[in-house]
Amino acid sequence: MSNKAQKYLQRPRHRTSLKKPLCVVLTVSVISMLLICTHLFPRHGKTSSCNVLSSARGCEDALSALLPAHIRKLTIKEIAARAVVRDILRTPSLVTQNSKIAFLFLTQGTLPFELLWDEFFKGHEGKFSIYIHSSKERPVDHISPNFYDREIHSDEVTWGRTSMVDAEKRLLVNALEDPDNQHFVLLSESCIPLHTFDYTYRYLLYSSVSFIESFVDPGPHGTGRHMERMLPEITKQDFRKGAQWFTMKRQHAVILMADSLYYSKFRKYCGVSKPDTEGNKNCTADEHYLPTFFSKFDPMGISNWSVTYVDWSKRRRHPKTYRAHEISLEFLKDVSSEEMSVHVTSLREQGEELHSPCTWNGITRPCYLFARKFHPDTLDSLVNLFPNYTSTVV
Repeated sequence: MSNKAQKYLQRPRHRTSLKKPLCVVLTVSVISMLLICTHLFPRHGKTSSCNVLSSARGCEDALSALLPAHIRKLTIKEIAARAVVRDILRTPSLVTQNSKIAFLFLTQGTLPFELLWDEFFKGHEGKFSIYIHSSKERPVDHISPNFYDREIHSDEVTWGRTSMVDAEKRLLVNALEDPDNQHFVLLSESCIPLHTFDYTYRYLLYSSVSFIESFVDPGPHGTGRHMERMLPEITKQDFRKGAQWFTMKRQHAVILMADSLYYSKFRKYCGVSKPDTEGNKNCTADEHYLPTFFSKFDPMGISNWSVTYVDWSKRRRHPKTYRAHEISLEFLKDVSSEEMSVHVTSLREQGEELHSPCTWNGITRPCYLFARKFHPDTLDSLVNLFPNYTSTVV
């Protein structure tokens, strides 16, 4: 053997020991995860999602809640909910000569625009149905035969509380009893029609989606209202915002009636005034439940904008109310022909506007079929102008 070879063999062999560093890394990782878990899920009263000293399972559940649904293990109730939604969505949507649109009026008192709605409905008997949810304390007197005896069993509704969504569900369940009702429109007493009945009928019944507003508002009045107590079913990434004024296909109405799991989270944590409300957050169920629910279960089945126009330009707590002196043919034509929808977030003091084009079955079309809020003193002007500002062709 050569001297060179002997020198090479005599060199000390340095074997890298992976065992100790690997153990250290694993130990540090486990401890770090436990500490993070404890920080994210502090004890609330007597219960705790994660307690390092006493509940490894609690910490496991808490960490699982943070994972997306396609990664974490779903609960039995979540699996059941997904199965129900999937089967209902597989039911074909059928439009027949008997198909009707159900107009659901959620009102505190009288319906000041009955005469205008009469003009809208005239000559289309059998193509629509009307349901009214009115306050017990303020009985509704009607001047139009279309609205006689159309009240459903109602209960008190408080703005910002889950009683608002309960009222919407009451209207839907009553309208679902008629199998000919294939599309459902939620309206308030201050809503007006922007197009003819024929235009509205075709726009809704032959649309491939429900018109439910749903968007991400990263500000304090959007995802900032999400509560950790909604986990694991509703994550912050799931949380959406939108106006309550929807129109929806029959399948979506049935799905909404079938849901109890997700609504229970909003019922428990939204619109409540309790000392232990998480971070004093004011979660408004009617602004978040439907947008979050349908974005989660059928995101391609909703428009993400509402077909009911409303003016938030003043950036106040409530939208602008239009008075008689503000009503003109030009204004109504502008609103009824608008092809860009606007979402207003709660970022910064004045909020940020998100604009997107409105498409109907892939074709650019006007966004709005209805508008609010209009003061009762606008009635005469609206009735006089109605034949001139409404569209007849989709």
